[in-house]
Amino acid sequence: MAETPLAFEIATFAVLAVFFVVDLFVIGRKPHVPSTKECVQHIAFFVVMALIFGGLMWFFAGSKPAIEFYSGWLTEYSLSIDNLFVFVIIMSNFAVPKQLQKFVLSIGITIALVLRGVFILIGAAIISRFTWVFFLFGAFLIVTAIKLVTGGDEDEEYHENGLIRALRKVIKITDEYDGEKLRTVKNGAKYWTPMLIVFLTIGTTDVMFAFDSIPAIFGLTKDPFIVFTSNVFALLGLQQLYFLLGELLDKLVYLPLGLSVVLGFIGVKLIMEALHGNSLPFLNGGQPISWVPEVPTWLSLVVIVLAIGGAALASVIKMRTMKANEK
Repeated sequence: MAETPLAFEIATFAVLAVFFVVDLFVIGRKPHVPSTKECVQHIAFFVVMALIFGGLMWFFAGSKPAIEFYSGWLTEYSLSIDNLFVFVIIMSNFAVPKQLQKFVLSIGITIALVLRGVFILIGAAIISRFTWVFFLFGAFLIVTAIKLVTGGDEDEEYHENGLIRALRKVIKITDEYDGEKLRTVKNGAKYWTPMLIVFLTIGTTDVMFAFDSIPAIFGLTKDPFIVFTSNVFALLGLQQLYFLLGELLDKLVYLPLGLSVVLGFIGVKLIMEALHGNSLPFLNGGQPISWVPEVPTWLSLVVIVLAIGGAALASVIKMRTMKANEK
């Protein structure tokens, strides 16, 4: 299923490992609230790196894998921005001090990368054996798209999941933070700090995010290498994006609509692919349905750019209109 040369993949993993270590464990380990300038510089760097990577992929592997990467990266990046809403709620709910939020995001993003890597491996194995799973992926994405449009997926408050509630019952947890420590001593007894709960919350929350993002990316490419690199480049710089957007997240009013168009389109594309390569005995006698057209890779990229770009532009216009009316 791989579409890129092995040497290129090995070099990519080496460079991305360096990026991640520096971004999360060198820069991210310094407890501070990053300035706007610092955030913009970091985000711009990783965006440029993603564009350059796509260009290198075009050179070494051809236009199709490169377009698949750009499509996947834009989709995953857009979903990551939407997921920042939840991160804001989690940080607020657990009263994480501002100077510690960067560190928390660093660990949370690392957990996200590991979990998504597992999901990608599982997804690739399932798809290679059971092509009919595209019907399930497609239907799930279409339902998710409808929820985004109707508001069925919105929740203004964070609700602790069962794992966190059970954990609170069996271990001692303080209500106060002790820097970056997971354990602290209070009145001569050892306690876990709220940092443990925050890490587990962000980690388990990202599992839910993966149920949206992984089927979406597999709807654009079947190459696990492209799927993984799209996710990595979408996660790099996410902590800086969190601080840069901050209060502006709730101003991106049309982002859910743009995402719904993307997810709906990919969902339909997956179902069309499943029909085109059909093997289910109760559909067309188990034979592929040849009249179903294949969606070209370039069309996927065009739809994603127009949907996300249009949503962002419409949000900016609405923000300016609202500000003008307030004067």
